[in-house]
Amino acid sequence: MQALDALLNRVSVPRLVDPAPTPEQRELMFAAAMRAPDHGQLRPWRFLTVEGQARQRMGELLAEAAKFNDPLVPDAVVEKALNGPLRAPLVVVVIARLQDHFKIPKSEQLLAAGCAAHGILLAAYALGVGGVWRTGELAYSPHVARGLGLEEGEEVIGFLYLGTPQKEARTAPQEDVGQFVREWTGQ
Repeated sequence: MQALDALLNRVSVPRLVDPAPTPEQRELMFAAAMRAPDHGQLRPWRFLTVEGQARQRMGELLAEAAKFNDPLVPDAVVEKALNGPLRAPLVVVVIARLQDHFKIPKSEQLLAAGCAAHGILLAAYALGVGGVWRTGELAYSPHVARGLGLEEGEEVIGFLYLGTPQKEARTAPQEDVGQFVREWTGQ
């Protein structure tokens, strides 16, 4: 697939089934992440792969976090948290590794980590792997961060759900680019 094809046509694919991406596909997806813009070559990201039985444990962790956030949380919210990681055969937890740096602000590092995640999704699309990026308030829970083993200065910025598309992906909408671009003349 040509690079512009992936950039112009990638869409989120939320309905995913087995099989998960192969080791060769994963290698390419993570290699694509490493090409994210990265001022200072800090590599302000890392990734956790969650599959098999670990997805159930991740669901339990998310459900625990939901209860810690609100002891009166509705059962439906707890159930959704429990089952969330089971919606794909592979979940990639995207972690921003924010560092104090004299020249590169943490906001720029966070953007770089987001670009790395996007690189994974673009590569997945190019390889025929379905993927969708999800977060939600539980992604930012200190309980989830501890349970996933995050260190000081690290934060979850997303969960990438990856697998085989259950059905053909929708066609990317054709946007009117002019609605988003304006010339600035300095006046």
